[in-house]
Amino acid sequence: MKINVLRLDHRFVRDTRITTHVCLTARAFGASKVYLSGDKDNKLIENVQDTSNRWGGSFEIEYKKNPMNLIDQWKNEGGEVIHLTMYGSQVPKVIDEIKASNKDKLIVVGGSKVQIEVYKNATWNVSITSQPHSEVSSLGVFQHMLMDGSEFDLKFENPVLEVVPLAHGKTVNINNENKKN
Repeated sequence: MKINVLRLDHRFVRDTRITTHVCLTARAFGASKVYLSGDKDNKLIENVQDTSNRWGGSFEIEYKKNPMNLIDQWKNEGGEVIHLTMYGSQVPKVIDEIKASNKDKLIVVGGSKVQIEVYKNATWNVSITSQPHSEVSSLGVFQHMLMDGSEFDLKFENPVLEVVPLAHGKTVNINNENKKN
């Protein structure tokens, strides 16, 4: 099962930090790609790709002008769309059903105002809580539940930088042979 994320309605400058965190969370929790809609932000795309290159793996980020076309294409190709919203079915009640399907998943996280078409075209509208919260937190919680915690065992191939887990202190290995020119 492939997991991708669609970040709706990115606003240049205003949302740069939160959208970057959506991308980093998606990658760290096992997504292979983030689609960015809203304002095209080439600097953000470059920064996320640079992070992926330094920390390893094959994560991608791509701009999509029309997110509804992506959602329609995803479903037409047999994938499922999970829209994370505080108005959806609570995640503990639907996560087993979502995990039971091996179809590719497109996880949609909102921006300033989500179009009603997203709600109507989602396979599942899923709430992490029924309270206002961050799309970053909802994405992290959902991906953790979807992965059953296996994100802790993910291996990112060819990293330049690699954290050595320690109870105290910070150690980062630098693999110069993996540097890209």
